[in-house]
Order: sequence, then structure tokens, then C-alpha cells
Amino acid sequence: MSAPVFSNHGCRLNQYELEAMKELAEGAGLKDAVVVNTCAVTAEAVRKARQDIRKLRKANPNARLIVTGCAAQTEPATFTAMDEVDAVIGNTEKMQRETWHGLAADFIGETEAVQVDNIMSVTETAGHLIDGFGTRSRAYVQVQNGCDHRCTFCIIPYGRGNSRSVPAGVVVDQIKRLVDKGFNEVVLTGVDLTSWGADLPATPRLGDLVMRILRLVPNLPRLRISSIDSIEVDENLMQAIATEQRLMPHLHLSLQHGDDMILKRMKRRHLRDDAIAFCNEARALRPDMTFGADIIAGFPTETDAMFDNSLKLVEECDLTWLHIFPYSAREGTPAARMPPVIGAVIKKRAAALRAAGELKVRAHLEAQVGQLHNVLMENPTMGRTAQFAEVLFEQPQIEGSIVRTQIIGLDGSQLKA
Repeated sequence: MSAPVFSNHGCRLNQYELEAMKELAEGAGLKDAVVVNTCAVTAEAVRKARQDIRKLRKANPNARLIVTGCAAQTEPATFTAMDEVDAVIGNTEKMQRETWHGLAADFIGETEAVQVDNIMSVTETAGHLIDGFGTRSRAYVQVQNGCDHRCTFCIIPYGRGNSRSVPAGVVVDQIKRLVDKGFNEVVLTGVDLTSWGADLPATPRLGDLVMRILRLVPNLPRLRISSIDSIEVDENLMQAIATEQRLMPHLHLSLQHGDDMILKRMKRRHLRDDAIAFCNEARALRPDMTFGADIIAGFPTETDAMFDNSLKLVEECDLTWLHIFPYSAREGTPAARMPPVIGAVIKKRAAALRAAGELKVRAHLEAQVGQLHNVLMENPTMGRTAQFAEVLFEQPQIEGSIVRTQIIGLDGSQLKA
């Protein structure tokens, strides 16, 4: 009897939940199983999950193969139709202890082959918390799940459900445990992070949570925020950006596009000028601030002029770390019914955005040469600055430590110390 094999696809939240599933499966005594945690953000993500399932089945012909995650939640029939798959469980079920005990007890006799409930009926975030994963330096803490918005291109609310928040006290207690374990950086993560608190008593905001963490965990050296929706940023978060040096000067923004008409067709809540104004204000408060951003290339009805507005937004917001997504139609979303852009054009526009992003990364890295940085070591020879740039060290350092060093040059897309 062997321990389960786990395969993860998609976002940091999926990775977080995978680590929780490992603990749940171990506690239930699950053996001889393969668990695939899928992503549904694009059609390509679903294709890759199916490919991975076939590969894992060949490598583990006698194991029980379990599929979960957002793609399993949004299209369970796709996976139940695969001969390689033995069971499909939803995003809520995968975080429940009884699910794993049922799977471990009698895979065929005592569990349903498909366990996918209506995710929209879920009103609380799973209370199963893990004490960090990945490197010994950085821990991810889920503070929110789901999304109340219905952007026309996005399938994720149907995989994650409506927005649910983890209470501030629970978050603070977990971060205290992580700091006691030696983690020097904590990253707050969620599906729609800036909606945190809307479902809690007194409806606190994300900035309230950030300020509370920094006040109640004074020995936490670094707090980082994952992707945010800039139009939903509150006054306390802006105050934290301005006054709290332990809040890292790196924000990843869910911008998606730079043209107002496309933003309206996406049903986004901001316009182009809102994004530019936020970036200008945040950088005025924190001059060393860097921005990442998600941008979709080739959204339906996108003209050359509309695309140019996205390209110009890279400069006007002074974006550095770009995540470029060639538009991928998701069945059941309103955008999938809009007039599409030709695939070759989508590919060309995505390449142009990536090229613009590479130039911005290069400019940022070159500006760091000669500067002093506090670098969090992810392994003995590589760490990251507060702005999330990678730094290479010739001499080994202590993994998980924060090293004060001068940047002496570049090595491709990495800094050298």
C-alpha cells in the first residue's frame, strides 16, 4: 500500500487546498490513490488536466484516480466520462474530512462516484487551515474564497461559489503560528481578495485585516498581498501602503484590459482612468511600489485600437510583472456568445503584450543594480526582493532568512548579489 500521489493545476489557492487535502487524506488513511486538483480558468487548463489524468493513469494503472478542483466543479461530466477516472469530487467536498474518510473506507461500496454539490449554496469558507506550504520562507494563508462578481469571461464563480471570508481572529491566530514556526513572510490569498469582510459582522474591509495583522503580529517581518481588484481598495489599505514598511511594495492587479468599451463588455467595475489613478496614488504613497497585472488579449470584439489601449496601459500604469492570457472562450459565459477575434490575431496580440512586459521587467531589474535590498531566501542560492524580483547568490545563505545585500548585476531575468 502506497501513499497517494497528488497533482496540482492552477492558482496558489489550489496549491493551498492541495496541501490541506494531503493532510485530510493522510488522516483518513487513504492509500493507493492519485488525486488531480484541476483548474478551470481557461479551456486550455481543462485540456491540460485531462492530459495529466491520462498520463497519471498510465503511470499508476492500479491506483484509484480522483479528480477535484474548479474544472471538476464546473464540468463534472467531462471527467466522469473519462475511463481513467474513478471518482469526481467538488470544491466544497474536497475540503471536508468525511469525504476523505469515505474514500479511504471503501472506494467503490461506500462512496458516490460523483460528489459535486451546488457550490452557490455554500456560505462559509472551510475551516481547515494549514501551517504553510512550499518553501520554508513564505507561507500562504487563505483568507477568502469565491466571488460575487460575474465578469462575462469568467467561469471561476461557478467553480468557487459566492464570496466567503475567514474571520480576522482566525487569520491572525494562524499567522502567529506560522511566525512561531519560523516563516518570515506571509501572503494573503483568495479568489477575490478585496471583497474580504463583506459577509462578516460589521463588514470590515481588507485594509482593516491588514492593519490588524500588522498590529497583532509585530514579529511578522513581511506581509504580502496577492491579486487585488484596485477599484475595491479601501482607505485603510491605502494607509497601510503609505505607512507600513512590513507590507511589501508589490501589488498584483486584476486589470484585464485597457479599453473602456471592452471593460464594460467584460462587466468589470473599473475604467481605464481608475486603474491609472490607483497606480499613481499608490506609487505616490510608496515610491518603491511595483505592480503586476492580469491582461486578456483578444477579448471578443477587440479591435486594433482597443488592443492598443491595453498596450499603452502597460506604460501608463508602469506595470512590471505581467500575466498575459490569450482569450479562451468558456462555455456558459456571456463572452462566449460575443463575436470572437481570430485565433492568429489573439496570439499576435498576446505576444506583443508579453514583449512589452519583458521590456518593463528588464528596466526594473536594471534600475536595481547598485541598490541595497532585503532578500528573502527561498533556497540557499536564490531569494526575492520586496518587489518579488529573483536574486541569485554565489555564496549559500540560510534558507528562509532575510539577507541585506547590494545588487551587483543581472543574469538574464534575475538579479545578482
